[in-house]
Amino acid sequence: MDLYLKQSPYSDPGDLDTGDLPRDPGQLTALVRGLIIHRLEGDRFGWEIPPQRLHEDAETRYTAGLLRLLRERSDTPLPHPRTPDHRFVGTCRDFALLLCSLLRATGTPARIRGGYATYFVEGFHDDHWVTEYRLPDGSWRLIDPQVYGGHYDVPFDPLDVPRDRFVVAGQAWRACRAGEADPETFGVWVADGLRGMWLVLNSVVLDLAALNGTEPLPWDGWGLAGLQRYDSLTEDDFALIDAVAAARAPEDIRRLHADPRLAVPREILSNTTYLGLRSVTLPQG
Repeated sequence: MDLYLKQSPYSDPGDLDTGDLPRDPGQLTALVRGLIIHRLEGDRFGWEIPPQRLHEDAETRYTAGLLRLLRERSDTPLPHPRTPDHRFVGTCRDFALLLCSLLRATGTPARIRGGYATYFVEGFHDDHWVTEYRLPDGSWRLIDPQVYGGHYDVPFDPLDVPRDRFVVAGQAWRACRAGEADPETFGVWVADGLRGMWLVLNSVVLDLAALNGTEPLPWDGWGLAGLQRYDSLTEDDFALIDAVAAARAPEDIRRLHADPRLAVPREILSNTTYLGLRSVTLPQG
């Protein structure tokens, strides 16, 4: 089966009835935008997000859990937009993963991509996740479901994000390594200290995991995606990450992911926003 049509343990929607879902990627994007509110979007939607909702939703790693919370909050059918208080409170990764899940469930190969958006803060590359889906001709197109629907002022169609506006992690690594981009302009704009080459390294490892069926939370870490380990990289480590950044063929992506420095172990560390650094046991997929 096509790897990107197959649901992962993270994208699996569980017992979701897909019979009433649209098949069109644009319509699915609109659906997702109506189900999730980003945890920093309260003011944008005129809603003060309750603190307990932030805590409750923050560590929902799996699509099935996200959908369960949506069902508990409202019996409104998924294709219908919800008021903010009936939505899931998530991050860009949750938008990307839910859209990926629904695309796969309705017959479109899809995956999530980690990298950096240039369209939130002028001159800055903000850590971000989007969805990528495969067209009938075999090419891939980027969608940003978070900025869909006119809630953000972006100079492009969110259903077809230009490759120079969302910089995938490997591209960011190569640009910084070549001196073509300043690593200090890559990071999390709203968080002091979360920027620089160590974060770009983490993004490369997390994006590789997502390409291989482990869609991580943005703050997960393992192997070379540890906490601020850039200064301790060996020449072999640099060569490995350079190879990941350059990989395009599926067989190369799978082979590189098998390296113990990159492969996702059963136990990972997650530097969670609300629970702090903790060990997490992942399912075997």
